[in-house]
Amino acid sequence: MANTAQARKRARQAVKQRAHNASLRSTLRTAIKKIIKAVEAVDKAAATAAYTENVSVIDLIADKNIIHKNKASRHKSRLNAAIKSMA
Repeated sequence: MANTAQARKRARQAVKQRAHNASLRSTLRTAIKKIIKAVEAVDKAAATAAYTENVSVIDLIADKNIIHKNKASRHKSRLNAAIKSMA
């Protein structure tokens, strides 16, 4: 347990920040799932719309360092490739 006042405050802040980061990660996963769901429905128009709508969410979370920028790029690339491979 934290002994100093400063350490106690940092512990409180860490709990709040962790909850906020978890919320943002959940938002990211939801955004990715929306795109995947549209791809699996084989509806290219809906998949493209979902991609353009949610790619900004992926970028926003990468900008906040919740995930690494390369991971965000990898997600976007794979989702876009899945959309382009649809007939």
